[in-house]
Amino acid sequence: MLIGRPGAEPEVKNLNNNNKVARFRLAVDERHMNANREWVNNTQWFTIVAWGKVAERVENFVRKGLQLAIEGSLRNNEWTDDKGQRHTNTEIWINDLVLIDKVKA
Repeated sequence: MLIGRPGAEPEVKNLNNNNKVARFRLAVDERHMNANREWVNNTQWFTIVAWGKVAERVENFVRKGLQLAIEGSLRNNEWTDDKGQRHTNTEIWINDLVLIDKVKA
């Protein structure tokens, strides 16, 4: 589970089989005290992917800057580009989301 705010509007695509996929980046802030007893803020960014009905909810309700909670699982992707360089990334595929901020009509 993560609680954060999207950094941009979600990108939603309609797939050939009448299914949808939605993607967005989620900023999750953490705050801790360093060795000098000063508060330090740190932001981690996560790539979020939603499919099907959850993607429809993302399309209808998720907006840049609105705080939300997500629940999902990690997916690691690996590929080799045209130059032979290997790449990896990790995405969070969400199962459910809860809007913490209210969507304004």
